[in-house]
Formats: sequence, structure tokens, C-alpha cells
Amino acid sequence: MMQANRDSSPAALLESMMLIRAYEEKLAALHAAGNFPGTCTSVGQEASAVGVVRALRAEDRILTNHRSAGHLLARGADPGRMLAEVMGRSTGYCKGKSGSLHISAKELGVVLTSTIVGGELSLATGVGLSMSMLGEPGIVACFFGDGAAGEGIFHESLNLAAVWNLPVLYICENNQWQAFVHRNETMVGDHISERAMGYGIASRTVDGNDVEAVFAAATEAAAQVRETRKPFLLETYTYRLRGHFEPDEQEYVDPGELAAWRAKDPIETARKRLHDSGVLSVADLLQMEQRIETAIDKALAFANASPFPALSELTTDVYA
Repeated sequence: MMQANRDSSPAALLESMMLIRAYEEKLAALHAAGNFPGTCTSVGQEASAVGVVRALRAEDRILTNHRSAGHLLARGADPGRMLAEVMGRSTGYCKGKSGSLHISAKELGVVLTSTIVGGELSLATGVGLSMSMLGEPGIVACFFGDGAAGEGIFHESLNLAAVWNLPVLYICENNQWQAFVHRNETMVGDHISERAMGYGIASRTVDGNDVEAVFAAATEAAAQVRETRKPFLLETYTYRLRGHFEPDEQEYVDPGELAAWRAKDPIETARKRLHDSGVLSVADLLQMEQRIETAIDKALAFANASPFPALSELTTDVYA
């Protein structure tokens, strides 16, 4: 398996977040320009993706949901192959058959991306059980949102993981919105982490817009799962700054709430911290932006130049 991207310096965490933002904004811009697939973005949630994924090891497995681009890119996925997949090209991670919402990448340990709300929760226990029975050293990282925490499978998954002592690190990215419905309309209380107590599972809530705080919390949580071989629930409290699915004008969002969370943008927070502390100069930040712009341009050129799958590939890699 390809070695996971393990550079966890503050500058590397920032650059990874910036790459995710640039990639997803490029997808949104291409769709707005016409003749390009829509997608679910995770703009505003980059600190959660980068902080958690960079705390994982190469032998760990990842199961994620429809807002998966950040998790994949933080893991070291090639943005060119990701764009090719979204565009249905044969050079994509799944040979153009998954689109943006079902990407898996065996070489990165990304078992699946599920658009079924809570779908990844239903499979995380199976992956965890397999790793335990095979004596594998890795753990399972299962990403889901606050909406999925309202599904019955959330409780079933946590219950089995607790009863069977499965090495699953559950990550609830509580981004305040469940498609077009605010979480205040569907749940009592602010935090999903409190629900773990009923299953005897350790849990923690962390500021999901502070990448360094997320990385520290995820590192500790992953170490605990690795050592005890028991589940842990980490809640990253964050916010989705764009709509549910592109295009989405977010008419249903309170402008004041959106403005308040924009002021907590994880990328701007990290950028300011590193600049003010002298870790990065203005020139350093400009070089980062240029590297990312070049990477996205190369990725799009690669995807555009890639062929569509041949008709003979129609039924390959498909369950019968």
C-alpha cells in the first residue's frame, strides 16, 4: 500500500487545507460554467479532514461519506486522478465509474465513499472485525455527519463496536446542516459525542475549525484505539460554508449565522496564526498559493486529456 502522507507540520496542514479548498472551488466553478457534474463540497470543513487524516497511519483504513474529497486529498490522493474520476475518465481511481460520490482508492486505504446517509457506519464494523480477526495493526477511521447520527445504523454500529471491541475511530463532522435542514430541527443538544456514553465508548468534541487542535485530538484518539483495540468517537464541531449540493444558493441559511462562521474560516485562521507567529512569511504563503494553482491546473489538464472508458469495460470491476 502507498505510504500515507504523514507531514504534520503546521505549514503542511495549511497547504493541504488550501489544496482541498482550491480543488472543490474548481469543481464548483466548472459546474457553474456548464457541462460538468454537480458535487457535494466540504468547503469550511477542511481542518477536520486534514487534522484527522494526517493523524492516521498507512495501515489504517478509511470509510467516508459524500463529502469525501477532503479526506482523499489529505490522504495523498492525486487531484488529477480525482478530477478524472469526477469527469468519468478511465484514468480515475475507479476508472471513471464512481463519479465524485463513490470514490475508493485501495492504495490509499480508502475502502469506500458512500452517498447513503450512514452507509459507511454500517460497513465500518465489518472492516474493524476483519482487521481484528486477521490480527492487523491498523484501525478504522469512519467519517460521518450529524445527519447520519440520526440514523438507526449509527446506534447499531456503535453498539456492535463496543460489544465486540472493534478498533474503530468514529469521526462525526458536525457541520450544523443535514442537507437543507439545520441540526437544531432534528436533534436535542449541540453535540453528538455525548451519545457515545450510553455504549461505554470514550468520546471528545474538538473545535473542528482549528486544524492543529483537530490533529492533536485525533492523534490522541487514534493512539487510544490502537492501544486498547476499542472504539472512540471524535466529534469535530465545524460548519459547511457552501450549499448541500452544487449548485445551491443557500437561501435556507440565516445570513448572520453564515457570516459568523465565515469569520471562523479554518484556512484563514491557520494562515493568520502561522503568519503572525513568524512561521510563514507573505512570500511563503504566495508560493503555497502558486504551487496549489499549478497543481490544480495540471490536474484539470490531465483529466481533460484522459479518455473515457472503453465499452468493453462496462461490466468489469462490477459485482454480478
